[in-house]
Formats: sequence, C-alpha cells, structure tokens
Amino acid sequence: MLRIATAARSCHPVLMWRWIVLLLLAEVLPACRTQALQNPVPPAVATTPSSPRIVGIPDNTAHPRTYTLVASESWLLNPPSTNRFDASGLLRRKDGNLYTVNDKSAGLYRIDHYNPGTADLVRDPTWFTPDQLKALKAAKIGTWDLEGLTEDGAGHIYFCEEKNRWVLRADLQTGELVPLAIDWTPVRKWFSKDINASWEGIAVGDNGRLYLANERSIGRIVVVDLATNQVVDDFQVTPLGRHPHDVMYSDLCWFEGELWVLCRQSRRVLRVDPPTHRVLSDFDYTEIEMSAEHGYLTPLPYGQFEGVSVDATDIWLVIDNNGSPRAIKRDDTRPTLFRCHRPDR
Repeated sequence: MLRIATAARSCHPVLMWRWIVLLLLAEVLPACRTQALQNPVPPAVATTPSSPRIVGIPDNTAHPRTYTLVASESWLLNPPSTNRFDASGLLRRKDGNLYTVNDKSAGLYRIDHYNPGTADLVRDPTWFTPDQLKALKAAKIGTWDLEGLTEDGAGHIYFCEEKNRWVLRADLQTGELVPLAIDWTPVRKWFSKDINASWEGIAVGDNGRLYLANERSIGRIVVVDLATNQVVDDFQVTPLGRHPHDVMYSDLCWFEGELWVLCRQSRRVLRVDPPTHRVLSDFDYTEIEMSAEHGYLTPLPYGQFEGVSVDATDIWLVIDNNGSPRAIKRDDTRPTLFRCHRPDR
C-alpha cells in the first residue's frame, strides 16, 4: 500500500487511478492464488455440473445387455407318427422333462430318448383324451391350434389355443381340461380379426399372474390375475433397435421371478422385469436360425422359432418349421430343439 501512495503523488490524476487499480491487482491476486491452493475445490464439484433428473425415467435406467446365442447342442425331433408336427411352445415341467405341443392337433408331448442329434416326441396320454375333447367340441371353432404351454406351482398345466383364443387349464385333481372364463374387454383393442394372430405364448409367474402373448398384428403381453381371472395389465417390450410395430411374440417363459419373451420376427429372446416392464437383457439367435447347418427352406418372411424355456444354465429353443425342409437335407422336415448355454451366467 506504501507503493500505491508514493506512485499516486507523482502522477497525473487520471494516470493516478490507473496506477492504483494495477497495483491493487498486483497485491490481491497472489493472495487469492495462495488461498485457493490451501483450500482447493473438489475436482468433481469444480468440473462436473449436476445432471438434471428426467421426469419419468428412473435414476438407475441403463441399456439392456446384449448377447449372441450359440447352439451348444441340437436334436432333430422325431414325430410320433408320419403326420406333420409343428412344435409350438416349450416347457420344462417339475419332473425335469421338456414338453411341447403341435399346432396341428390337440396333445401334450414329452421330448424323450435323447440320442446324439435326435430325440423322440412321446405323447402324454393324460391330456386331450377323447372324453376331454368331446366335452369341448360344442364350443370349439375349427381345428385345434395349440400354441403354448406353462405350469403353475401346483402342477396344473395351462395351454393357449389360438383359434378360440382359449386359455385351457389341465386340472390335476379333476382330470378336466377347462377353458378359463376371462373377460378380455380391457385388451380387446389389441386383438386382430385374423384368428391366426391370437395367443401365441403363455407363462405363469410365482406372483399368481398369468402372462399371455398376443402374437400380432400389434404384439402385446396381457397379464391376468389367476385369483380373479381379471386382466390387470398389458404392455409391450421390443428388442433393441426394433420399432414396436415390428414385434411379433411367439412364446413366453417364467424363471426366477423374470419373464422371458421370444420375439420371432426379430430372432431375439428378451429377459424382462415384470413389474417395471423393463428389458434387462437381449439375446440374439439369428446366427442359429440362418446358419447353413440348422436353417430351413421357407417362403415365409419372418422367423420360425416358437418355443423357449430357460433354466439356470441354458436357454432352450424349438423351431416350428411349418413343414419346411432343412436346407442341407431337403427330405427332412423334422423340427429342431436347441440348447444354448446362457452367456449372461
């Protein structure tokens, strides 16, 4: 400050004030730098502004993980007769066996007698007996078109039938096949006039809810409370990079509190969190279906896989080849079962 007073007495009034400002800066700035070094601002606060929260999106939102499925094993499925067998759905029951249905007839089939490269389809005589079918005949529309199956905690099996838009429960106590009386009014707006675009997949959760996949023309997953047979929710999930109108569901599976969704058109399997409808993982099986080893010759413009079952180590897939022959053996029209080790485990 003594230097400032001495300079001021020897300068023109205007220059004097300039000198005062310059000298004050010379005195103050070093002190500020010293104080800053003694009390530094944390780097995160100094350099990173706080991100605003977007309303409607959880703070922990993250993109789902993507994986590619590889076939570790495969089996051509030998039909129980010379008739065409279109495998439409896949279920691992509590007995440990895999089961499927045929969308060309009424029946439940166990996949059995595994050999290198082949396995047999063995009909379960308990269900879709002549008496059971006779009891349903009066209300049945057209031919049978079973498209999915699931099992609840009590061991009851549920089937979805496409032409009637039925959910059938196989009751272990009574031995009856009973269509559930469900009021579809809340979700009827999603229904197509095409009777071949109806229920295509089904799963029962350990939360007492039944999940149904409305195949197309607008794919939708419908949730039913089994205690009341009332529709309680409906939603849509789509594979990464696909438009909602491209989605086409073909099977559902419940495993360890999560819903697994087979998207035939996109050749993907989605792992979904049921309460939030959030896609957690996206599994791409395009390389399996389009490979020279496993591919089928088909005029159809969309994928053919119609069954998925998930366990702790594997994702199982079955193809409904609609009678089409295999690309490498054109007289072979058997469907194929695939086992894919889970890349997320």
